[in-house]
Amino acid sequence: MHMSHIRNRKHASNRYLTAALMAAAAVPALSATALAQDKKLEGVTVTADDNSYKADVVSSPKQTQALIDTPQTVSVIKKEVLQQQQAASLMEALRNVPGITVQMGENGNTSAGDTFQMRGFDASTSVLVDGVRDMSSASRDTFNLEQVEVIRGAGGADIGRGASSGYINLVSKHPTLEAAASGTLAAYSQGGARATVDVNRAVGKTSGLRLNLMAEDVNAVGRDEVKKSGYAVAAAYGIGIGTPTRLYGFAQVSKGDNVPDGGIPSVGYPGFYYGTAAVKSAPRVDPENYYGSVNDYEDTESSQFTVKFEHDFESGVYMTNTTRLSRTSLNRVLTGVNTGTTGITATNLTDRSTWIVNRSRQHVVKDNDALINATNFTASATTGAFTHDLSYGLEFSTEKVAVYGVETITLVDAQWANLYTPDPNVELPVNRFTGARTFVKLNVGSAYLFDTIHFGEKWLFNAGVRVDSYDITTKTLTNAQLKGDGTLTSYKAGLVYKPVETASLYVAYANAKTPPGTVNLGASTTTVGGSETSTNINNPNVDPTETRNLEAGVKWDVLSGRVSLTAAYYSTEHLNEFVENPFNTGFGENFGKRTVKGFDLGLVGKITDKWNLTAGIQTMDTKVEEGQGTTTSATGAVTRWSPELAATVWTTYEVSPKLTLGGGARYTGEQVRANTPGVDLATQNVPFIPEYWVVDAYGSYKLTDKVSVQLNVYNLLDEDYIATLNNGGSRLIPGAPRSATVTLNYQF
Repeated sequence: MHMSHIRNRKHASNRYLTAALMAAAAVPALSATALAQDKKLEGVTVTADDNSYKADVVSSPKQTQALIDTPQTVSVIKKEVLQQQQAASLMEALRNVPGITVQMGENGNTSAGDTFQMRGFDASTSVLVDGVRDMSSASRDTFNLEQVEVIRGAGGADIGRGASSGYINLVSKHPTLEAAASGTLAAYSQGGARATVDVNRAVGKTSGLRLNLMAEDVNAVGRDEVKKSGYAVAAAYGIGIGTPTRLYGFAQVSKGDNVPDGGIPSVGYPGFYYGTAAVKSAPRVDPENYYGSVNDYEDTESSQFTVKFEHDFESGVYMTNTTRLSRTSLNRVLTGVNTGTTGITATNLTDRSTWIVNRSRQHVVKDNDALINATNFTASATTGAFTHDLSYGLEFSTEKVAVYGVETITLVDAQWANLYTPDPNVELPVNRFTGARTFVKLNVGSAYLFDTIHFGEKWLFNAGVRVDSYDITTKTLTNAQLKGDGTLTSYKAGLVYKPVETASLYVAYANAKTPPGTVNLGASTTTVGGSETSTNINNPNVDPTETRNLEAGVKWDVLSGRVSLTAAYYSTEHLNEFVENPFNTGFGENFGKRTVKGFDLGLVGKITDKWNLTAGIQTMDTKVEEGQGTTTSATGAVTRWSPELAATVWTTYEVSPKLTLGGGARYTGEQVRANTPGVDLATQNVPFIPEYWVVDAYGSYKLTDKVSVQLNVYNLLDEDYIATLNNGGSRLIPGAPRSATVTLNYQF
């Protein structure tokens, strides 16, 4: 781990913005010297119509059937949607999937990287890149993505541990035999710019090289001082493209140099509670206020190297072997605010300009390393009247997390912030390294088999099983160690009936298991591993939790297959939840049972040759069926951050060959924070995030055959809402107000 020195935000430069402009300007030169043709980059082919939002298949060889015959809810966010929305991050892309909610973190700590829930369960550690698990602690960018695949429902048979509500697979851009180059240059109304470059070149008759670049320096919308800066490079080389034997090499390196956001006090927001009446009734702070320090920073470094071998045997067997080595490093100093029960000092109740709010200093330094090898075979066979589509393979992985200890700092009153006029240029002490370190190492060996059996003209039966053997070790520099090991068996089964070729009715059942210590490898932003008296899932002595999911649905392709309609009912049980023993305080046990039930509705595709649409609706009914005590795990409690109703839509219409107009909207219902049954909400600090609507607008105009300009207006109606709230309700990040982005898109 490279220990970045403590630095000052005042001296940060715009070197990434400069790099962005240089990268954008370089595309014509690259095109002139390297490329002879003008063609659109394609990468992974997922559908016959590249302009449609509809995908017919996903990239994983484990999914042997077309989506219409896959007994599971699957959403695919294609690059066309990402480009039209200028969705630069994974979290922005996931706005197209209803019901996914973003988390801010625990009471005093802010989450790192992409932290989100799906169908009522945390899915942050169930992200894959090209079918291989990715444990990055940095926010993921979309510059090198072909599409984002969201598979909902228990996914233990597909990916192993922790996939309680499903998983997300990011599909990278691959080299092709085409010669093409394209780029984008975006300018933001809040200040800043972002540039991307995508170049592909054929090398000989069967080899291809692809290079993707990104650089950005962008201010946060509606948040003073907060910004995102960085660059990324992704290179891929393929040998044997178009032949039975193919070898690919991928390398991706990125660096982030950001000013993080610790949020604002929740004073004045609906449900804010404080023991002093004058404070309880006080107005909101300015949502643009920055309560951090001039020496707050977030440095991220990520590197990923992948070798992928593919071979088509004459017998029809297809084999792929993928080996990946990756590392992500995070070094972040952040200031949080805490209104709490005594977090605001209001000595003069009539003079709010003298009120101050408590602040906390958070310093997180950690490394994530992984070495993974995955081998898969797919084949078809016939036994009597049955046809089998098989997918089977082996996976081996070693994942490591190292967390570096820092001192705890308690700020004195003089270092608290003025509640209504905080000084963003104040310097605060930084938590120094103590020399302590904690390491977690997880080894997993897995074997799996999937079989889709076709019998008759109208029936398919899909079944799969996966066995994971794991061992996990947590240790410190003082040689204190905790160990755990075990074997997990995960399964899934689904029956599909096709009344007509373009429709499927299905019912499916699947499970997933999460062994102790493997949730983010037992690592939070500040701690790692667990103890034998831990009252959380990282206690090595507890049994794995298990999720079981029943889903029944219908899929129907209409309008000559251009549009997909889907509807599904799901019922999920989470068993063996780990809760504190009500009769032995400080010790935990496997006891709980939680349920999540609801409906998923979807529509995606081309309504006409000029009209594209993607939309979704999700409902969630959550409940702790068996809990304990009067805590958030008590019987009758609902699941935090799980709206009962969520919806999203995005659509575009080609008004003329040059002009395309469109837009979208997303609705998120009320998200409960204070979920203890029977609690008096009048005494809870911001007990929920109120429902909200956000509407966006889009327009694109072709200046030439190769150059277009697009305008995105976000939060068109300037909705005032809470984007994320911490678990204690004392601080939040407000939703981004109205903003705009102008983007120049060009091909050479």
